[in-house]
Amino acid sequence: MIKQELDKILELHVLFLSEDDAGEKANLRSKNLHGADLSGADLRDADLSDADLRDADLRGADLRDADLSCANLHGANLRSANLSGANLSGADLRGADLRIANLRDADLSCANLSGANMVEAYLGGANLSDANLSGANLSGAYLGGANMRDVDLSGANLRGAYLGDVDLDGVNLSGTILADKNEEQKL
Repeated sequence: MIKQELDKILELHVLFLSEDDAGEKANLRSKNLHGADLSGADLRDADLSDADLRDADLRGADLRDADLSCANLHGANLRSANLSGANLSGADLRGADLRIANLRDADLSCANLSGANMVEAYLGGANLSDANLSGANLSGAYLGGANMRDVDLSGANLRGAYLGDVDLDGVNLSGTILADKNEEQKL
């Protein structure tokens, strides 16, 4: 996608969010945004489903309630992004940087988060059912009330993560690190 075209879509989306009649909801469904710089962008409620966002820079972006279902976010930088209420079901987030990201009540069902960096991410109430979190770093993450039914956490790092009120039914915990280094504890 041409940068000028993307800038125009983002400009119209900001107007849409401010309820200006000249505005238009961002429709980036199935668009090629590989490597795009969307850092700090306001993409609340935008449609980014099936979009190619590989290696995109989404640091600090506001993606609340956005549709990112089946999007390719492999290697994307989502550090400090607000993804609360976002639909990320079936998304490819392998190796993505989600440090300090807000994923409260996000739908990550069937998402591939293998090798993702989720240090201190907030996942309270998120739906992670059937997600692949193998080898992910979730140290210091908040997972209170998350649905983690049938999640693959093999080899994941959960040191210091809060897991209160989490549904762990059918979870693969082989090789998962749950304790501090001093108490090295693998399941």
